[in-house]
Amino acid sequence: MKKKKKNKNKIVLGKMTNRLKFLKGALLFLFLVIFIRIGFLIFFDGNYYAMLLDKKTDMTVYGDSTPRGRIYDRNYKVIVDNVVVKEITYSKVKGVTKEEEIKLAYLLSEHLALDYDNLLTRNLKEFYYALNEELVNSKITDEEWEDYDNRKITSSEIEELKIERITDEELKTLKEADRKAAYLYYLMNRGYYYDEKSIKVEATDEEYAYVVENSQNLKGFKATLDWERVYPYGDVFSLVLGKVSSKEAGVPMEDKEYYLSLGYDLDDRVGISGLEKEYEEVLSGTKAMYQVMDDNSLKIIKEGTKGNDIVLTIDIEVQKEIEEMLKQELVKTKKEPNTEFYNRSFVVITNPSNGEIIAMAGKQLFEEQKTGKTEIYDYSNGPIVSTVTPGSVVKGASILVGYNTGVIKIGTKLLDQCIKLYNTPAKCSWRTMGVINDLEAIKYSSNVYQYKIAMMVGGFEYAYNKKLEMDLGAFNTYRNIFYQFGLGVSTGIDYPIEETGYKGGSSNGELLINFSIGQYDTYTTLQLAQYISTIANDGKRMKVHFLKSVLKDDDSGEILYNVDPVLLNEVVAEDKYIERIQQGMWLVMNSDGTGQFGYMNYIKDSAGKTGTSESFVDIDGDGVVDYESISNNFVGYAPFDNPTFAIATSSPDVQNPNRGDFKSSVNLRVSKQATSIYFKYYDTSGKRK
Repeated sequence: MKKKKKNKNKIVLGKMTNRLKFLKGALLFLFLVIFIRIGFLIFFDGNYYAMLLDKKTDMTVYGDSTPRGRIYDRNYKVIVDNVVVKEITYSKVKGVTKEEEIKLAYLLSEHLALDYDNLLTRNLKEFYYALNEELVNSKITDEEWEDYDNRKITSSEIEELKIERITDEELKTLKEADRKAAYLYYLMNRGYYYDEKSIKVEATDEEYAYVVENSQNLKGFKATLDWERVYPYGDVFSLVLGKVSSKEAGVPMEDKEYYLSLGYDLDDRVGISGLEKEYEEVLSGTKAMYQVMDDNSLKIIKEGTKGNDIVLTIDIEVQKEIEEMLKQELVKTKKEPNTEFYNRSFVVITNPSNGEIIAMAGKQLFEEQKTGKTEIYDYSNGPIVSTVTPGSVVKGASILVGYNTGVIKIGTKLLDQCIKLYNTPAKCSWRTMGVINDLEAIKYSSNVYQYKIAMMVGGFEYAYNKKLEMDLGAFNTYRNIFYQFGLGVSTGIDYPIEETGYKGGSSNGELLINFSIGQYDTYTTLQLAQYISTIANDGKRMKVHFLKSVLKDDDSGEILYNVDPVLLNEVVAEDKYIERIQQGMWLVMNSDGTGQFGYMNYIKDSAGKTGTSESFVDIDGDGVVDYESISNNFVGYAPFDNPTFAIATSSPDVQNPNRGDFKSSVNLRVSKQATSIYFKYYDTSGKRK
């Protein structure tokens, strides 16, 4: 029995020995594989992983935004420029201690005039903590430290408890010098660790010089030069030119994803409105790129470049004089009776052959209800974003509907006398004209002539007191013609926003005949300018635009490219019909027509069309119209045979018809003076004098 047990133990021991040998062999093989792999990594993949390490630890940052391109008018007068701004910045130096930063804050704060009122209690407590760390640490109880050790509270919660327990009495021990240093210390430590912090923008010469002269003792502080936009002509054309974001605001949050997709940083300064926004990619420069070194110093990788300059079609001298004229007319008109609703006027001047906008002006008056004090503001983008009821100025397009549909021909005569339809008041022209032809209908601005065309287009044969039943598909017939002139559609303007007008949603016969005389849909003054330009240009609708050319960013004046005229469409009509409309508009201005009173300062060979419309006013801004009003518009062009000048003016709400018959002639005065201002600078060939 004992012998068997001994043999059994030998067998077990042998098995264990074999297992140990196998385990040793396996471990030896495993270590061999590891050593081979390490050797392979060192000798074959070492460079690759070193490159990955460099890539992970290599940090690049961008410098401040470079100056934007200038904006010139068509005569190369600077209307938007940059001015150098002295700035103090701070970047952390590697190895700098908290104590050293505090000393720097005390040293420099005595030489910088900062707005210390922006210092928050939180900032002050954090600085007190930095000065009295041991004292503040003692505010944490043993039980709280134990909870922290047991992970019941976090380190950030511990820090918050310390800050909260700093008392107002303790903060009162800080003197003025401490508070100054506290604010500067806050500015030095906000944002990311490696960011260059802006300490003061628009530093004085003395502050700037102090930092430069003491740079050795002010480690991390730097005196740099930044830029700000300046406007040599003040607020002239300001709304159209637009604005650039501040350094503090950076990229607008609503456009964040768009700018980030283009490679912008959130703190970059960008165009936020007007042409600054429209031509952001042209005007903005490229920022310098730096590599962050081990000591937190910066090594230049790529130099920054300023933005390209742009030249506009605007003549700033013409623009300036028209805006000043509008200010005077607003003040003058508000002294006239029956003008309580009137508060704005618009002017647009274009070259009809190429769509260039020579001037676009608007002014609006606001009156403080309590004090009665009035202020006049720039509304130069009003012709793009504010709509008006056009009235009779659109009758050139309306009469073309009659030609194109065949319901009238050149020379067709119709009786102008009041029409009476079933269950509606009589509808009349401004005076009874008797039998008139198409030219006279334009010349004298007959409403009835247009009413009868509209009824015929809608398949209705007029008879006294007959119920109006029409094919309402005529609305599309009219609008399709109007669209070809630019009425009710985009003008193609190079601007971030554009109103295309109100399109009436209801359809009935009476609304259609109102539409034919410009009393239903609404349009912008810019659309009216494109409409008259299209007539002047023999039915060719050109895209209107502000940009004339782009200049290279090196101040050489080299033109990178010019903006070529763009033909949007040609009005579908026989040449003889366009010529007939032109002849009618010539009669308006050069005979005893409605434009005989000098809308274009009695310039020979001009053509145009006046318009008076019934409008409505929303006094309290609740979206519901409160009162009826009368508005005036005018469109015209010159010279008649070779137009180089087209104008559209609008003066909404010049009369309250319920208060009396007096109606201001402000739009006549505005049109006349704007035309005179233009021709003061340009001859009839479009050449500047």
